[in-house]
Amino acid sequence: MNPRAGEAVMIDQDGLARLSAGARMFATGAAESAHTLTLDWAGSLIGPGVELVTAGGLAPDTLCVAVSLVGSTTALGEQLPRGDEPARAVRALERRLGERAGAVVALNLAAENALVPLIAAAQLGVPLVDGDGTGRVFPLLEQTTYALGGMSPAPLALAGGSGELVLLETAGDRVEELMRPVVLSVGGWAVAACYPMATGDLARVLVPGTVSLLLRAGEPGAPRATAAPFGVRTLCRGRILTVEGSTGHGADLSLPSLPSSIVVQETEGLRRLVRLEAHNEIVLALADGAAVAMTPDQICMIATADGMVVDVDKAVPGLEVDVMVVKAAPVWHTERGQRLGGLHAFGIPL
Repeated sequence: MNPRAGEAVMIDQDGLARLSAGARMFATGAAESAHTLTLDWAGSLIGPGVELVTAGGLAPDTLCVAVSLVGSTTALGEQLPRGDEPARAVRALERRLGERAGAVVALNLAAENALVPLIAAAQLGVPLVDGDGTGRVFPLLEQTTYALGGMSPAPLALAGGSGELVLLETAGDRVEELMRPVVLSVGGWAVAACYPMATGDLARVLVPGTVSLLLRAGEPGAPRATAAPFGVRTLCRGRILTVEGSTGHGADLSLPSLPSSIVVQETEGLRRLVRLEAHNEIVLALADGAAVAMTPDQICMIATADGMVVDVDKAVPGLEVDVMVVKAAPVWHTERGQRLGGLHAFGIPL
């Protein structure tokens, strides 16, 4: 159900289970232990439920803060949270701004990042806005529709699992550069409170309705395509032949992982050789040498055996996968969107 003006929609325990399931449909980089931990964390706090609202349903001058897990989900599963990280991060940002947040919103809605803003809303007693800042996932904090709309991720507050609290004030395009070593120094993960903005601005830059969409996608029997607001297609079904390192792109970029290539032999239809070029995520698909899909659309591998997303670093020869392409929000296909989230942003001059 989508929230409408004057109508209260609550995400309760049942809704939490559906949101958790829907958020994993196309999520890469999700660690099972971290997701289970975050789900239990949210379940312990949600009580009678968290109110889900539209950005337009709030007063336009209401301060809204984006809340997200940053760093490694594997590290989260190994270094457990104290439990107050989302609230501590938001409160620190509030102190810097001299204003209380009246709502929180997601940076993106992949796996744990769909649940951490819900935890923050429950801890703070404020509503969660129905939408997010990507409509998919990008590796860098500044790769958001919020940034495309002129909003800055800074000032930004980071709360670590051992009580650390760090405030970053810098130009928006330097946040990732400064944040990453800080996150490593506090244990490999933290909760960030960022992109503070009035909900009047949020309504302009948000990808709306995506929380409601994942609640529907998480219902038993719902097709996977329900989790793709702008459409999805299956590029091919095939078996992974090789996984290899690549030095063909991205050498001058600062991204969280090294480039790699995955070659898939199509087992149906034209039986093409499909090469997937990856840099933190799959950014380009070539079928018999011709480009057939590329970022800003999301390209992912789904294991046919269990229907789970296969991360680039978990791909192994012999695994049968469906290669699927999730259409990005229209703003990502504008000239500005292509500069921020297209191939050039990953160092590929195609």
